[in-house]
Amino acid sequence: MTLSFIHWYFNPEVFPNTALPMRWYGILFALAFVAAYLIMHKIFRKEGIAIKTLDDLTLYIGIGTIIGARLGHCLFYEPEIYLREPLRILKIWEGGLASHGAAIGILLALWLFTRKYRYSFVGLLDRLAITIPLSGAIVRLGNLANSEIYGKVTTLPWGFYFHRSAEFSHRFEPHHPTQLYEALGYVLLTLLLWNFYRKGMAGRKGLLFGWFLVLLFALRFLIEFVKEPQVTFEQTMALNMGQLLSIPFIAAGIIIMVYARRKPAVVANLRKDSVVGKEDQEKETTAE
Repeated sequence: MTLSFIHWYFNPEVFPNTALPMRWYGILFALAFVAAYLIMHKIFRKEGIAIKTLDDLTLYIGIGTIIGARLGHCLFYEPEIYLREPLRILKIWEGGLASHGAAIGILLALWLFTRKYRYSFVGLLDRLAITIPLSGAIVRLGNLANSEIYGKVTTLPWGFYFHRSAEFSHRFEPHHPTQLYEALGYVLLTLLLWNFYRKGMAGRKGLLFGWFLVLLFALRFLIEFVKEPQVTFEQTMALNMGQLLSIPFIAAGIIIMVYARRKPAVVANLRKDSVVGKEDQEKETTAE
């Protein structure tokens, strides 16, 4: 019996055979930020918060994401290379971004933002949790465009032949399209978290973020079982680096959810105190 597989010849360059170095991954990476911004814009409008604050928050998150994702890859996956040649960390165009590092970068950026603007750190985490999975889904489509971070060899009919990949010697065998598995899972998670938000779950600070951590990193943990190792040392590990890094996030999510459920539900409010809230309301009125 002849099995049918998907032959993936997609060119990662937007304008191939030209001097314009633009790749689909870069476009999709930028689109991920746009999607997150639009969702947060809707939330900020709904809660009467100045959009100028969202613009500043986006800058913080953007910087935190890029720095965290890059350092995460360099330190978690290939420390021996980048500690020996630290200037290579700046060569982002060579590839190498880690979502676990991005998560840490976002947390640090958000902490700095809330210290400056006096907003609720946990409250912002709850709302950002809605946007991050959708952004992750779009980035995974960028990985698909690059024919990278795919799964192990499979005989399933939806296996992909990644003809443009140069990562593995057996690249002409069909592989699990784990980029699509993750993207689909992240879209469903976004819809679920948005539904939780609409039902008032943000009134229990931390509960939305706890759900986000548990579900997203549990999904990552499971998909890693069918994903090719990203670096050589993972080949001898019972659990790969992605799974080991996911476990603390899942545990943290469970603890946060238990703690959040013990607190009484209140009206969802991002502002840390009434003074800041009054100032923001005046700015919003002026902007309109």
